[in-house]
Amino acid sequence: MRAKQDSVLRLLIVDDSVEAAEAIVSGLRNAGIAVRVSRPEDEESLPALVGGALDLVIAAKDAKHPPLSAVMQAIDASGKDVPVLMVVDAVDDNTLLQASERGIRGLVLRGRTPHVLAVVRAEWEDLEARRAQRLLEAQVRETERRCDALIDSSREPIAYVHEGMHIRANQAYLEMFGFDSFDDIEGMSLLDLVAPSHVADFKTLLKKLSKGDTPPPRHELEARDQEGNHFPAVMEFTPAFYEGESCVQIVFRRQESDPELAREVEELRQRDQATGLLNRPTFLQHLETAVAGTAQSGAHHGFLLIEPDHFVRLMQEIGLGAADDLIAAIADRLRSALGKDDVPARFGEHQFAVLSKNSDHVGTVALAERVRAAFADHVFEVGERSLSATVSIGGVQIGEKIASVTQVLAKASQGVQSSVGVGGNRAEIFDPGAIDRAEEERVRAWVERIRAAVDGDGFVLHYQPVINLHGEPGETYEALLRLRGGAEGELVAPQMFLPVAEEHGLLWEIDRWVAGRAIQVIAERARMRNDTTLLVKITQASLQDDTLAKFIGEQLAAHKAPGERLVLQLPESKVFTHLKQAQAFRDAVKRFGCRVGLEQFGTGLNSFQLMQHFEPALVKIDRAFIQDLASNPDNQAKIREMSARAVDQGARTIAEFVQDAGSMTFLFSSGVDFVQGHFLAAAGPEMDYDFQ
Repeated sequence: MRAKQDSVLRLLIVDDSVEAAEAIVSGLRNAGIAVRVSRPEDEESLPALVGGALDLVIAAKDAKHPPLSAVMQAIDASGKDVPVLMVVDAVDDNTLLQASERGIRGLVLRGRTPHVLAVVRAEWEDLEARRAQRLLEAQVRETERRCDALIDSSREPIAYVHEGMHIRANQAYLEMFGFDSFDDIEGMSLLDLVAPSHVADFKTLLKKLSKGDTPPPRHELEARDQEGNHFPAVMEFTPAFYEGESCVQIVFRRQESDPELAREVEELRQRDQATGLLNRPTFLQHLETAVAGTAQSGAHHGFLLIEPDHFVRLMQEIGLGAADDLIAAIADRLRSALGKDDVPARFGEHQFAVLSKNSDHVGTVALAERVRAAFADHVFEVGERSLSATVSIGGVQIGEKIASVTQVLAKASQGVQSSVGVGGNRAEIFDPGAIDRAEEERVRAWVERIRAAVDGDGFVLHYQPVINLHGEPGETYEALLRLRGGAEGELVAPQMFLPVAEEHGLLWEIDRWVAGRAIQVIAERARMRNDTTLLVKITQASLQDDTLAKFIGEQLAAHKAPGERLVLQLPESKVFTHLKQAQAFRDAVKRFGCRVGLEQFGTGLNSFQLMQHFEPALVKIDRAFIQDLASNPDNQAKIREMSARAVDQGARTIAEFVQDAGSMTFLFSSGVDFVQGHFLAAAGPEMDYDFQ
């Protein structure tokens, strides 16, 4: 679900079982979906929850507080497009029929996380597609309204024809044929405006169009107006839609009596007078055709936007009177660098464009470099002056991933501005396909780097002191993983590489490295007569079997390190979804004297119940409760409750991410056992904090 990487799923879960609801949330988060979840306590709270920002509802079939019927009623009353998924233990015919009758969008099987993920992803994507469609429909309506206004004001005679009948015509069209209003022509056959001698040929053309054949770009014939007067005309056809129906847009122009002269006039109409290149409107038609063809057939084209560097300074040198001569000279130089399939145009006052048809990325880059070089080594003769003029080029590789004229022009313009910003005389080509290739290469490089770090000496631990608020002896640090070899020797934080490691099954190897290194450090500190306790983070990947527990036992024995100095931390959400494995791991390492704690505590739907089941040695309160603690009475009350519950369970508490004196003042009287954060000391490579 690449489109959702930066999105948050706003989810409402209706289930009497807190554990079942938490399992669904944890499964979604483990799959990389950011979830903002709410859960109603009773039927009265439903309208407020449904009335807020909401994407999806997951409701248990057998829920009683509130029942599924009340949920559906609240959603219907809201008038929102919010899909509802029903959680069931098994699927049968009656369940399917009941779900369909209630308006349920889909069923998810309880306890089957892969199935829940698949259905949630599909429904979320469908919802986003429906929202995008509604937005596009509104935009299309607005675009049609503007186009309608433009057609009305145009001096070009324009009509829309469906199955040979007029369904729309502007004032210029009516005036050309002598009609007062569209009512006079509505429903009239286009054949009635064709001279009798050309009717047979035109009928053949209309039959081809009705069969779906591509209309010719232009068709010459003899037309006749309402009075029966004949005149030569040329018709230009473009496939179009009008009020939701496919039709043909026709531009019907009166032609000069001399066909050759008419062609010359048409040619002049499409060209820029100063350069002889295509003008902007004509070029945009070529570009729109190319982009549309790309969307339909998957063809590839190159687009370049070219702008002379320091144009204002050039104008100051040659004078305003020689501006057209300079533009013409630039156009001639541009032509000399192009191939037979390249279509150049004057796109702005001093901006040029090139459409390179059927060009791949390599060809487009080569063309851009050829154009750049053609200007870089050329001296222009403008009047009595000789001058050089480099160019900045922004290019786009047009393909299925950027099959939109607006996007193409925007990206090309960004490329020009970027080139200008670094001094000009360069080309910058945007290729959407290259993004995917670059991402694959980036991930591959990270995987190789992580494997090398595990096998060699690429990782390093930093240590942040964890201070006891009750003055107990001993020193405690949290071991924080870093990766060597960042830019300019900087260390890389784990959030940069752990997602890649998780995706490629490398987390268990990192856990082994961290645990092994921590045990070595504990042993070294013990030999120096320092009673140092290390807190180490472990991922859920190490809960699948007893491999890590055995490794820890072996390392403790090999280094003669005291196991009670090693505290292993697991995230609360992972323990909730892997409770049996986490309990087995806790019991396995307990034999060596090691303790296991919960971190990110308080983020689940029922953290206290989990604490009862898991019986951690310590709990680290999630940093969300510590931010702005001095001015947040709700968080203060929650921390006091966590501390009291932890005492009842025989667990110690840690408040992390302490950033200010106000928070420290509260924590001293809150019942919390330990604190850590930048207010006290930042993490570093040395253990030199004075705990006295």
